[in-house]
Amino acid sequence: MKQRYKIPSGSILRRSKFLFDVLKRTSDNYIFVHDLKEDLSMLSPNLIADFDLQGELIKEMLPNWSNLIHPEDKEEFVRDIEALHKGIKCEHDIEYRVKNRRGEYVWIRCRGRVVNDEGGAPLFFGGVMTRMGQKNQADNITGLLNKYQFEHAVKIALNEYRAAGQGGVLMVFGLDNFKIVNETYNRFFGDQVLKYVAQRIENILPASFTLYKLDGDEFGVVYPGATEGDVEELFCSVQRCMMRPQEIDNKMYFCTVSAGTVFYPQSGKDYLVLHKHAEAALDMAKRNGKNKNCLFTKEHYNRWVRSISMRDALISSVENGCRDFSLFYQPQVAGRKHHHIIGAEALLRWKNPKGRMVAPMEFIPILEETKIIIPVGKWIFEEAVRTCREWQNYIPDFKMSVNVSYEQIKDGTFKDFVCECIAQYEIKPQTITLELTESCIVSDWSFVNKQFDFFRQQGINIAMDDFGTGYSSLGYLKNLSCNIVKIDRNFVKEILLNTFDRQLVEYTVKLCHSVGMLVCIEGVEEMAEYHLLTDECNADMIQGYLVGHPESKEEFVRKFIVDKETLQVGV
Repeated sequence: MKQRYKIPSGSILRRSKFLFDVLKRTSDNYIFVHDLKEDLSMLSPNLIADFDLQGELIKEMLPNWSNLIHPEDKEEFVRDIEALHKGIKCEHDIEYRVKNRRGEYVWIRCRGRVVNDEGGAPLFFGGVMTRMGQKNQADNITGLLNKYQFEHAVKIALNEYRAAGQGGVLMVFGLDNFKIVNETYNRFFGDQVLKYVAQRIENILPASFTLYKLDGDEFGVVYPGATEGDVEELFCSVQRCMMRPQEIDNKMYFCTVSAGTVFYPQSGKDYLVLHKHAEAALDMAKRNGKNKNCLFTKEHYNRWVRSISMRDALISSVENGCRDFSLFYQPQVAGRKHHHIIGAEALLRWKNPKGRMVAPMEFIPILEETKIIIPVGKWIFEEAVRTCREWQNYIPDFKMSVNVSYEQIKDGTFKDFVCECIAQYEIKPQTITLELTESCIVSDWSFVNKQFDFFRQQGINIAMDDFGTGYSSLGYLKNLSCNIVKIDRNFVKEILLNTFDRQLVEYTVKLCHSVGMLVCIEGVEEMAEYHLLTDECNADMIQGYLVGHPESKEEFVRKFIVDKETLQVGV
């Protein structure tokens, strides 16, 4: 039942009603006047007719109107209105989406002004709202219909389902590593890549399909009546058209594509829900290795929600001085018949708010995605250097390896921080090694090598971690300015059974030695592997469960420093 309000005798609305009545009869725009002291609004009849509002006079208009605003636009609207109420600004000019009586979001432009009383306090707020129709239908970079048209297409598909009972899918495509393209070249080149990718995908889609440009590097497709087989076939077509490096203006780039797919109505009967689920599935596809399509499931969504919760908890840990982080240390021993402990690799560990230790493969990608790996990385480095200096009191030449990410290498303050730490703890630079995972290295060799050359000039060692797990290992070996190569466990696990693997490791060690690089073999678990790698393959260092598991600082001291000042393996 509608509530009826009367205009108070002293209200500004009573004095402006005559003019308001004239305007509402002569304009197609929505007109409003709001008495800020009485919190009472007077609205034109067309505004009441088109939106779910109670009547020409409404008490407490703001919460009623806010409930109709699109969730993505509400925060900006509320922030602007609050600034008006606080007297920070007096003019209002903003575009946003509002849900009409048919349940559709429409674009409006709302313009108004606050008038103050003689004492300077806000008195009333009046203005007009204009329907904008279809706002900016096409994306100005690719020429494709934009995200608002995608939303409209999804709603049409849902209406068709309600009428005819035929479901379908939403597919959201996202370019893998597109950020690297922008960083390697520039955003103008990135825009050219988006335009070219849009053309390539559009060319392989069936003629009846429409490709939409969504936010960032994402594209969308609505596929009514699709089955899982149809989705797989479509994604494979997109995958094939993106599988080779491409060239624009003599510049090479390579971007694979991931996708998130959600079936309707099984996974939602509302656009916002379906789009959120498709984004979650796309995020899962990227987290699980990229260049793949992920079909939305409740399990996937719960995992995605958990990762978002984990991100918030990680940020909280960092804001509280890297609380809940700790370092574990895995011992390294010398090869080539020396067999004694020479150092350790510092490995990051984290406990969630419930006190449970979380696997590094779960939380480290989140640290890198959110860039909070930069402050965490500094905490890791200082903690590792401090520990290394302590243990050098027992083993004078003890060495510490510290993992660094590409994000840290790009950070302009990292080089100075490293030098300051080494000076502060009075440690020999040559006893510190920075390890960069091969899979994290980009094609900008000149930049990466410039950073590494700086560290090597200071006497710090540079190691390529996980050698052999990427696509171009020999290329990295040739181009990367490092002096230690760490060979991955995958090279080792069949070495006792497979002559090829044994010779591959042996020749890789010889190749590294021929250009002045040392070699550390990771993942050694058996004594026979150890003897083969050190005595026949001439590996310089060994790391793995045979030598020792990652241990807390206290346990490492007890096992490898105090009780065994020199760890003897295979002697």
